[in-house]
Amino acid sequence: MVTLPIPEFHDPEKVGEIWRVNYQQRAADAQLWAAKYDIQPSGIDPVRVNLLLVDVQNTFCIPGFELFVAGRSGNAAVEDNQRLAAFVYHNLNRITGITLTMDTHQAIQIFHAIYLVDEDGNHPDAYSLISTEDIQSGKWGFNPAAAETLLIEPDTAQRNLEHYVRALEAAGKYQLTVWPYHAMLGGIGHAIVPAIEEAVFFHSVARYSQPDFQIKGMNPFTEHYSVIGPEVLEDARGERIAARNPAFVQKLADCDLTLIAGQAKSHCVAYTVSDLLDDILKVDAKLAAKVCLLEDCTSPVVVPGMDYTEPAEAAFQRFAEAGIKLIKSTDPVESWYPG
Repeated sequence: MVTLPIPEFHDPEKVGEIWRVNYQQRAADAQLWAAKYDIQPSGIDPVRVNLLLVDVQNTFCIPGFELFVAGRSGNAAVEDNQRLAAFVYHNLNRITGITLTMDTHQAIQIFHAIYLVDEDGNHPDAYSLISTEDIQSGKWGFNPAAAETLLIEPDTAQRNLEHYVRALEAAGKYQLTVWPYHAMLGGIGHAIVPAIEEAVFFHSVARYSQPDFQIKGMNPFTEHYSVIGPEVLEDARGERIAARNPAFVQKLADCDLTLIAGQAKSHCVAYTVSDLLDDILKVDAKLAAKVCLLEDCTSPVVVPGMDYTEPAEAAFQRFAEAGIKLIKSTDPVESWYPG
């Protein structure tokens, strides 16, 4: 199978930097590229391949930003995106559509420091882990100053917080983590990494394929690692606070192959794939064979005191055992393309 070259405008050394995509020029480039290499509109693809990019945003992927996924190499997300951009350009004629999830937050949410206070009104440090015991003992509690803007009574919010932390522990998930403020709606950290944005835009024009952006994480009362569903769906009274998104398993069924990459391997990627696998098993276990994980285009969270490499590897091994295929972006096309 023919692998397309990488356009001359793409500079791998700029993948870890912030810059403005020249849309007009790239649109012209894409049309010329399509003509030169006989790239057809995606609507007539005999084999439909969807590329799912999880949270490829500045906040996770640019050094110096709030939650840069450094991995053990110290530069992991940049290296992942260098490989990812190359993969998109090489396989422009095979990728039918691109879906991008975007972690999207505001200041006052359950995983940000401002949501929690101790008896003296102090907020927890970033990366603090909050346990049920912490809530029950009064070490940390809901910040009543945030009640009015969240349209909730302080006592109700406190009960919901304890329920939330207990629900996470009962499900065997990570404890409530106080993350640095990140992926703030309207901020530069929220945006897609320029090099990947450029590749997606180039694909969109060359293939007449509108990218599908999926926003997640706006609910102030629950974390939302997975684009398919938040971590907790009900409050302390059993009332629904959020819902799962069933569209992804349907998109999987409608496509011949779904490729998945993005950040972070230990959190949003792992949780998205785990939820997708749960939905697959409810519908048809054979659908797992229609999923490939680009394991060299994703990395785990590694910060002082927290190294999630081993849990990430264990999750990917579980996915492989369920029938999901693990591939590298440089693997021969014949090894993953169903055409």
